[in-house]
Amino acid sequence: MFPSFTGSTRPRRQVNLSGRNSNPFAPSPGSRIVSSPQTSQNALAHAQHERIARQQERLRPPAATKIQKLWRGHRDRKTVQNYWRHEWDREECWSPTDALADQRRNSAKGVSTPAGYDSVSDCLSSLRLLLQFASPHDKDDTQRLCHFAARYLRSSLLPSSTLLDIWIYPLLRLAKLSMQTLSTDQPLPLLSDAVDSLLKLLQSLAVTIPTQLAQYSARYFETLTKVAAAKRTANSELLNGTAVTLLRAKTPRNDLVYEGFVGELLTTPELPTLMGSLDVYTNCIHYDLLEAAISKFLFTSSNAEKMQSKSRESLLWFLAYFIYFRRWTFSKRAQNKNQPDALYVKIVSKLVSFLADDIGSRMDTSTFGSSIRGDTTSSTNLSSKPLPGFVQSEILTLINQENVSSLLANIDVTPNPQDATAVSSDDASAIASYALTLLRAFPRRGDEIRMWLYRGSTSRQAQTAQSRKNLSAIKYFYQAASKTEIFSSITRLPRETVSMLRPEKDRSTSTKTSTSISADSRDQQWRVILLFLELYTFVLKVMDDEEFLSGTLDSDQEWSWTKQSALPLDQVKALTLFLKNLAFSMYWNASEIAGMEATEAKTSLSEYFGSSRLTQKEKSHADNPATFADLSVAGVSGMTLAYLKGMVTGVLRMLYERDSRRKFLPKDHWLMTKYFEMDRFIAAVVSEEEEKHKIEKSYENDGDSSSRIEDDDFDDHDSDGDGRYLIGTQHTQQIRNVQRLQRQQRKTARRKYLESVTPRLEILQNMPFFIPFATRVQIFRQFVSLDQIRRRGTADPDEWRFAVMNSSNGNLIGRHRAKVRRKNVFDDAYAQFYDLGEGLKEPIQIRFVDEFDTIEEGIDGGGVTKEFLTSVTNEAFGASDGMEALFVENDQHLLYPNPAAIDERKATLQQALYREGSSEWNENIRDLSRRYEFLGRIIGKCLYEGILVDIHFAPFFLLKWALTGGSNSASRESNYRANLNDLRDLDEGLYQGLLQLKNYPGNVDDFSLNFEVTDTIRTSPTETKQVTRELRPGGASISVTNENRPLYISYITRHRLQIQPRQQTSDFLRGLGKIVSPSWLSMFNQSELQTLVSGSSSEVSVSDLRANTQYGGLYAIGDDGLEHPSVQLFWKVMEKLDDSDRKKVLKFVTSTPRAPLLGFGNLNPRFSIRDSGSDQTRLPSTSTCVNLLKLPVYRDEKVLKERLLYSVNSGAGFNLS
Repeated sequence: MFPSFTGSTRPRRQVNLSGRNSNPFAPSPGSRIVSSPQTSQNALAHAQHERIARQQERLRPPAATKIQKLWRGHRDRKTVQNYWRHEWDREECWSPTDALADQRRNSAKGVSTPAGYDSVSDCLSSLRLLLQFASPHDKDDTQRLCHFAARYLRSSLLPSSTLLDIWIYPLLRLAKLSMQTLSTDQPLPLLSDAVDSLLKLLQSLAVTIPTQLAQYSARYFETLTKVAAAKRTANSELLNGTAVTLLRAKTPRNDLVYEGFVGELLTTPELPTLMGSLDVYTNCIHYDLLEAAISKFLFTSSNAEKMQSKSRESLLWFLAYFIYFRRWTFSKRAQNKNQPDALYVKIVSKLVSFLADDIGSRMDTSTFGSSIRGDTTSSTNLSSKPLPGFVQSEILTLINQENVSSLLANIDVTPNPQDATAVSSDDASAIASYALTLLRAFPRRGDEIRMWLYRGSTSRQAQTAQSRKNLSAIKYFYQAASKTEIFSSITRLPRETVSMLRPEKDRSTSTKTSTSISADSRDQQWRVILLFLELYTFVLKVMDDEEFLSGTLDSDQEWSWTKQSALPLDQVKALTLFLKNLAFSMYWNASEIAGMEATEAKTSLSEYFGSSRLTQKEKSHADNPATFADLSVAGVSGMTLAYLKGMVTGVLRMLYERDSRRKFLPKDHWLMTKYFEMDRFIAAVVSEEEEKHKIEKSYENDGDSSSRIEDDDFDDHDSDGDGRYLIGTQHTQQIRNVQRLQRQQRKTARRKYLESVTPRLEILQNMPFFIPFATRVQIFRQFVSLDQIRRRGTADPDEWRFAVMNSSNGNLIGRHRAKVRRKNVFDDAYAQFYDLGEGLKEPIQIRFVDEFDTIEEGIDGGGVTKEFLTSVTNEAFGASDGMEALFVENDQHLLYPNPAAIDERKATLQQALYREGSSEWNENIRDLSRRYEFLGRIIGKCLYEGILVDIHFAPFFLLKWALTGGSNSASRESNYRANLNDLRDLDEGLYQGLLQLKNYPGNVDDFSLNFEVTDTIRTSPTETKQVTRELRPGGASISVTNENRPLYISYITRHRLQIQPRQQTSDFLRGLGKIVSPSWLSMFNQSELQTLVSGSSSEVSVSDLRANTQYGGLYAIGDDGLEHPSVQLFWKVMEKLDDSDRKKVLKFVTSTPRAPLLGFGNLNPRFSIRDSGSDQTRLPSTSTCVNLLKLPVYRDEKVLKERLLYSVNSGAGFNLS
């Protein structure tokens, strides 16, 4: 029809965005006229709409009637009240306008004109009428109330002692009206005269109707608090008098009065400032009622919401007020002056535990001296203001010797036939809660608190006499701890640990065990156990082995206090069983205890193809601290699972170290192999190590890795020494603090994630004695082999060299080559290999030269490297009579870092006129640190390559190696706990002197000792100087007494073993950790590490050596498989030699007298024998670099023995064939 049309015939869509209905015929919203429903759904909706509409129609008339009724009632009440106002004004001859003018005029003159009532009936009639209309929100009614109060107080006809019933209710309403008026915010503030008048009225009513007013004591004291806070009166004496009047009133409901006083007035900050003074309360407060009211406020569930509504600042003041009132109350009593009762301990424990973070972060550090590194601060209190002076001074009274030592004095322990002592669990738990809370809130005073409590004792009745004997705190708390269900259950089965540590709400039916304990009882028992471990850790530091092994149930007053605290060995054995099971389960079931399900096996493609990237689920677990939230143990804030794990591990290792020194436990007592599948254990551990490496590699690839040293040393350089910020740096400082906390949280989260996926590794690193030593050595060699393959692609040195030479990085070989002078082995090695860093793990090539720079001929098949490492260690660790010996020997010729090395280097620089702090000065100090670090790398290289060196270290120094790779440590000696017995390996004379001081029966004041120590520094080969240092801030003015001498011994021990050699030890361990992972070293104790370094001290097995010997030259075994006759003679001679001579032969050939840990099959290079001619007068010689014995072809056994022993005892040197 329209051939020329080219458009579209489809209609265009109409889109309405206005929200309006474009259909003019559609019903409006709410209209009852709707179109016919098209479906059953529309019909149902339509019916519902009509039903709602009808219901609204029915409700509309009654609602209107009710509104009208309410309005008419309100209007009529207003009319009646106004009528009553007029009547009251007429009866009182009172006018609002004149009254305000008179009030202001009288206020200025200081006079009050209203006269009292002529009769009781007139007063009662006026009061009743006033109460009918008076409103606290009406300013005129407030003036009427003040007028009545003035007349009421001036009346002398009112009954004072005995009230008629008709008076009680009106007076109570009058009191409530007065409190409402004082509490209500008026458009115009009340004049001070009006406030004073109402306060006097309340004070009078508190005398007249105290029993009725006691029910409203909370509102009463709340009103006084608001008046004081708003500063509505300058008469503090009247304000305090009003409060004290109700407290002094004798009424059967005094308990209610004190509950109101506690809940309102005592939770008001700055009360001494607001009320003028607290002295007026000290004379009228009944302490027992106050203590009972506070207990009800804190521990009653009905008050839980009220307590939570109080701010932390209010509770800090609340704690200070309670301490203040108790201190003043007991200062007036002649007996039990400073012996805290059980309820007081419970109250203070609750408050201090809840406020521990605030107290720790806001306490003035000058009170304790300089700040101690490592104290943690809550993230919410980084910039908190210091505690108010009153609060701080009162809280500090908690931590004095008399108060803490007397905690056990009130406990009476009576014996029974079954046990040496009968210990009350409630008493022990209360004291434990209090002591743990103090330790948590005052970490800088921890050692003093432990010492004071350790010095305390209970009093127990003797079984056969009326005399009383002291029971040391250690024995008391062990008795209490060993009787708990937790102790017995975990001793019986490690699995019980899960149910004892997980919160009740997190336990599933699958994890419930045979033991069921309520949450409160469980917390009480854990507190006793935790405090015992805290005290036992302290006493183990100052208890020598003789005292430890002499423990008995009895005690003698003439014994030293540490000897009285020694547990019997059967109790020590029971304790180790408990700690073993507890520690094992805390590591083995770490994820389950923390409430996190075990990580499922991954089946992603990336796992099959060896990807080192983590899945998103794993990343979220590791990066989210909330997933791994620390669980509180024993209901004490800050006592987390990490704290418990560290405490248990520390005590267990200290006991194990004592048993390693002097055996007192059965053989294999420490092993836990029955809980592992030992046939697959090594493979499982290696698999966990690979998993751990992949996780750590993933974080490195994400750019979120930071060295542990940097994390630990992250310091605040923008603040000065006393904690004040430099101008303009406070914001930057806050940002850095937040960043530090975030990094610590991420680090903690990752560590916890690793603990959950690598339980066997965690056990090996923290409690290696659970696994046999031989198994751990195999694991160590497996770890080294894995690391070599991971770094090089192969464990064979020649294959690695070939691969590098054919790669683009061929110059890498040159960095691993060195030319070394035999007279300067250490210096040349340091100069050429220090910059390699971790690269020293790779194979190195050494060429020795003489003093004329002539290269020694020879083929390096790995033996020259061994000779090089042996020479370096011999030179570096050799005794030096000159200056700057890096290591020194003790009386047993065992080596440890020279504690005075840095001081001696500084003395040398001062004599050379270097300016302290200059670049040259600092570079010289850094050079010394680098030498220690390089020496650590050399020892690490020997361990890494399995090369034995004849170097013997002091046990306390080796112990620091073993404690650098645990869960909670950095690459330094942070987990090492200095103790008195370790001091014996450092200085026998000092050890014996401290023992005499500890056991001295007289008064140690006779020695005139202070908390100072004198260090001897060598300034030249023949001269020394003395430097005196304080052991604690202000130590020069603190005398050593009988009470604090354990603390003095502990500080001396820590200074000598930890503080003085800290830098040297840290540098050495840093270098050692570059080559051998600290976590690998933590699998061994000190004696086992010495075995790793220098070999086994057991007898030389000739059969094992013979089975792993290689032969060359004429001695090569032919087709008949028989040894050469001279070789047979050699082995015949070796079998007849004493073990000492065998070790001499072994040292003659290999440079070390000890056999490898896993036998001579692991000796690198292998023990070898070859011929060196047939001259019968020729002596045997060796090439120690390749462990080669060059043995002439002897024909006579006697000649062979004589020539061999002559060479061995002559000390022949290096002879390269």
